[in-house]
Amino acid sequence: MRAAVTGGSGFIGSHVIDALIAAGHDVVSLDPRRPHRPDAAHAPADIRDLPSLIEATAGCNVIFHLAAVADVNDVARDPVGAIELNVGGTANVLEAARRNGVKRVVLASTVWVYSSAAAPENAVVDEATPFAVDANRHVYTSSKLAAEMLCHDCWNAYQVPFTVLRYGIPYGPRMRPALVIPIFVRKALAGEALTVAGDGSQHRKFVYVEDLARAHVLALDEKAANQTYNVDGTEKITILQIAETVLHLTGSERPIEFMPARGGDYAGREVSSEKARRELGWQPEINFEEGMRRTVPWIIDSLAEGAELSARS
Repeated sequence: MRAAVTGGSGFIGSHVIDALIAAGHDVVSLDPRRPHRPDAAHAPADIRDLPSLIEATAGCNVIFHLAAVADVNDVARDPVGAIELNVGGTANVLEAARRNGVKRVVLASTVWVYSSAAAPENAVVDEATPFAVDANRHVYTSSKLAAEMLCHDCWNAYQVPFTVLRYGIPYGPRMRPALVIPIFVRKALAGEALTVAGDGSQHRKFVYVEDLARAHVLALDEKAANQTYNVDGTEKITILQIAETVLHLTGSERPIEFMPARGGDYAGREVSSEKARRELGWQPEINFEEGMRRTVPWIIDSLAEGAELSARS
C-alpha cells in the first residue's frame, strides 16, 4: 500500500512513517522539510496549495493527514492563519483524495474536542458524546471539530472514506521544543523554576508517541472506515505531576511556580478508548513512567547537540 503522510517531518508524523514502513508500506512524506529517514519518499507539497497536493497524492491508497497548527499559543496569536491551515488544508486534502480516488483519509484530531462535550464534567465521554456549540473552547479545538465535520461531509457528498483518530496528549522522542515536557526539561536544566497554569490539577491521559503511531497502522483495517476513535492513554497525569517527574529525572531542586489558568484551556475529561481496543485491538503499551524515562534523556541529548552546533557556528 502507498501512503502519504502530511506533516511527515513533524513529531507524530515521523513516528507514523516509522510505523508504516515497519508494517511494509511505501510512504511519501508531504512536508516542506525532508523526512528523517531516506527510505521515505518526499514531496514538499503545501496543504494550502490544492494543485500540488493533488499531484503529490496521485497513486496513493491512503492519506494520513497530520499537518496542522497544533500549538495553542500559535493559534491564539494567529487564529485566521490557523483556520486557513487546519480547516482549509483539510478541505484540500479531502478534495485531493476525491480527485485521485484515494481509498481512505485518516485525520489527526484530538481529545481537546471534548472540552465541548454536552455532558457533566465527571461523565465518561466517548465517540458518541454530543457537543455543545456554545461551549468555552479554544479556536484550535473548533478547527479540529470543523475538520472532522468536513470528513463526514465529504463522505456523505462524494463517498471519500475517512477515519478520525482523536489523539490523547502525545509525548516522546522528537517532541517539538514548544511542548510542555521539553519546556520543563529546559527550565530544569537551566536552574529555572517550572511554571504551572492554575493549580496544576488539570489532567491529560498522555500517550507515548510509538503507541499512537501504531494506532495509525491498525486504522487501515476496513472496519475503521468512516469511524472515529479515541486513542488516549490510560493514566490520569496532572500538569503538576509532569513538573514533579521532570524535576526528579533531571535532579533539579527548584520550586514549582503557579500562574493564572489560560482561558478556554482543556481541563481534561475522562475519555474512553474502549472502541479502539474493541474494534482495532489498540491499547497503550508504554506507561507514563517508562515513557518519561525514554523521553527526558532524548530531550537532554537534543539540547546538548543544539548547544554544540550553536558553538560551532
